[in-house]
Amino acid sequence: MAAIPVAVVCLACLALGYRLYSKHLATRIFGVQADEPMPSVVHEDGVDFVPTKPEVLWGHHFASIAGAAPILGPAMAIVWGWVPALTWVVVGVIFMGAAHDFGALVLSIRHDGKSVGSLTERFIGPRSRVLFLLIIFFLIWLVGAVFAFAIANLFVGYPASILPVNLEILVALFIGWWGFVKKRSLLVPSIVALVGLYLVIAGTATGTLPVPSEGSIFLSKNFWLVGLMLYAFIASNLPVWLLLQPRDLINSHQLIVGLGALYLGFFLTAPTFVAPPVGDLAALPAVFPLLFVTIACGAISGFHGLVSSGTTSKQLACATDARPIGYGAMLCEAALAILATMAVASGQWLGAEHTSAWGYLDTTIRASALDSAVPLPQVGQALGAFVNGAASFLTALGVPGSIGSTVVAVLVISFAATSLDTALRIQRFVLGELGEAYDIAPLRNRWFAGTVAVGSVLILIWADYDEGAKSLWPVFGATNQVLAAFTLLICALYLRSIGRKTKAYSIPAVIVMVITMAAMALQIWRDVAAEKWLVAGVGAVIALLTTWVAFEGALAWRRGSETRAT
Repeated sequence: MAAIPVAVVCLACLALGYRLYSKHLATRIFGVQADEPMPSVVHEDGVDFVPTKPEVLWGHHFASIAGAAPILGPAMAIVWGWVPALTWVVVGVIFMGAAHDFGALVLSIRHDGKSVGSLTERFIGPRSRVLFLLIIFFLIWLVGAVFAFAIANLFVGYPASILPVNLEILVALFIGWWGFVKKRSLLVPSIVALVGLYLVIAGTATGTLPVPSEGSIFLSKNFWLVGLMLYAFIASNLPVWLLLQPRDLINSHQLIVGLGALYLGFFLTAPTFVAPPVGDLAALPAVFPLLFVTIACGAISGFHGLVSSGTTSKQLACATDARPIGYGAMLCEAALAILATMAVASGQWLGAEHTSAWGYLDTTIRASALDSAVPLPQVGQALGAFVNGAASFLTALGVPGSIGSTVVAVLVISFAATSLDTALRIQRFVLGELGEAYDIAPLRNRWFAGTVAVGSVLILIWADYDEGAKSLWPVFGATNQVLAAFTLLICALYLRSIGRKTKAYSIPAVIVMVITMAAMALQIWRDVAAEKWLVAGVGAVIALLTTWVAFEGALAWRRGSETRAT
């Protein structure tokens, strides 16, 4: 079957979602006004609260949410078939994921830029705040480990990507200084940096510029796991204007150009699906509910609510910008998830070992089957299938395979690194709030909190080193969706408190919570059976916290109903 008509229908649905549903949410549900007071202006401090131009902030927000997850999730879930994967991405993002991101952003700017963790206390109850913060802590703990493994695997597998990615960080620091200290525009320097990035990629991919050779420390996964944590520690404590904003602006250009080129190559290639529309469900892990937590960020992601309320709300200069930034950026991430699905389901394999990306993935996972039970792909396997499949689209534009695979690898690494240090910045905020709640003074120090955040991720990395984040991914997905369900519930409680309709948020909250709790219970059972005690223990603690907060949320909803009745 031809893949182009399917992709066109999916993208058209996203466009209609923005044109119709986001406008409905902004005007009729939240009543967003351009003259609302902004926390970035009221609390401007030059570090976290910084009024920012919408195009720059869109770049930061997009780069922060569009990490490796919207690629990894679909690349792993494709084993259930491209029909279930694409259906969940399109329907989920329009009515749940993008609405979630937009709602969290509006809610935060109307409450002094507070995070959803802090707002839990106000709308659910005082006990729930600490419980919610603990769930957030566990989620970011998992995010840090999963993304660190993903980046390290790509650096080792595609050494030509090492120099371009690291040079981009140094250039971004200069651009940040140029924009903030010299008060100059970031747009032109960021475009020049993007052109330079592609020139360096061409140089490393063709051997003109140096690439680490076999035996080099730069091809050691251990080196990158530790180095990434040191980088994230520094980056998450720097002022947002110095690295976060300029780097994310470059990355937003990179993703727009990369997505455009990949989609153009896809349309020129006109591939047919190699993967089946529906996979061998009898041999695979249960499609329901695991599909809905395997594809997290492409459809709905609780982590996005942390970005919206943790960093983006503190930089938003005008409330009406929340619609293109909150809702629109999430739709662009869904477009990335659709492309990832197409790359693995219909892309070719750049090599003689296999004929297609799907052929490689299917062969690899079936080789690991036990008693006819086929496992989900590992992180490295899913990334390899995507990089090769996506790079095959670029060959239709005349881009050699070696350069194309490096371009795609750099794209994935850049966004995974952005999500990594944004996550640890948010973790610093979470630890600070826990320090206030329990009167632990060191946690209120950003450098100490940053050390705890990074150190805890390193512990988890070494504990799951042999699995390479494979065992962490389902727990991450379930925790991510749990957090999204609670954020949707908080939005619904807020809307109820101001006399607005709540169904756009209350119904998705219930759906996501039911599916996710089922997935979490199933995954804990599987981890216990496999004697994966660390992952099973983390999952059990998260499940306990989730049940408690859900109970508190139900009580808060009932109190609201009783108040309205009287």
